[in-house]
Amino acid sequence: MVFNQSVFDDICERLAEGQTLREICRRPGMPSHSTVLRWVSDNREGCAQQYARARDFGYEIMADEILEIADDGTNDWMERQQRNGSIETVTNKDHLERSRQRIDARKWLLSKALPKKYGDKQTIDGKFSVDWAVVAQEAADKYKKKHGS
Repeated sequence: MVFNQSVFDDICERLAEGQTLREICRRPGMPSHSTVLRWVSDNREGCAQQYARARDFGYEIMADEILEIADDGTNDWMERQQRNGSIETVTNKDHLERSRQRIDARKWLLSKALPKKYGDKQTIDGKFSVDWAVVAQEAADKYKKKHGS
């Protein structure tokens, strides 16, 4: 498919709304996933910066989705009929696990795509990195030792 700016604009708009490139490219009339990546790699008509911006906006939507998934209690519980005929409300473990996987996948992707913003470690002046979880644990241990808790 030949580069088409209006098609590319549509792709970038959908990316910025949080859709995946694969999802977008499955739509009728859209170029293949590899074609879009080739356009970006070749920077056809200066499209690489537009694509990068759209991806960044999409990642922000993904970060919002993490909170939505975590806060959504829909289907966390289900009713199950016991042998004696009574109805019991129980945890829907499959749904909870799927939600956890959805959150973990987004967290992982965000940490790799935007490590400075969503990564686990922060780099200061590029000379060393600080693992804040380790610092917090050491401070907690020091406090416990000092105060006997």
